[in-house]
Amino acid sequence: MKYLLLIYADEHAFEAMSEDERRHVYAAYDELMKDLSAKGQSLAGDELAPTSTATTVQVRDGERLVTDGPFAETKEQLGGYFLIDVDDLDAAIDIAARIPSVHAGSIEVRPVADG
Repeated sequence: MKYLLLIYADEHAFEAMSEDERRHVYAAYDELMKDLSAKGQSLAGDELAPTSTATTVQVRDGERLVTDGPFAETKEQLGGYFLIDVDDLDAAIDIAARIPSVHAGSIEVRPVADG
């Protein structure tokens, strides 16, 4: 079953980290990606650019509205994702708990809809 693991964290806290702290975080992500790939569980995954680069598009009453920035102001921002293929929700939760950002943020586990 496919799951999307959405990684939410405070991007300002990450930006405030020292270079050594960031290298440690990236090394942990790299280790996790290698493990998931070796097990055939990783379908995709990427870090997203900061929310300052986001553009939000809406259509209301036939009119396209384009706004700079994210859709909503929140304490935590969507910073990346993993798309995985595992046996069940428990396996997806186990992987979510291994994502380095889980210690300072949260991971939303969403099944990919069939069809």
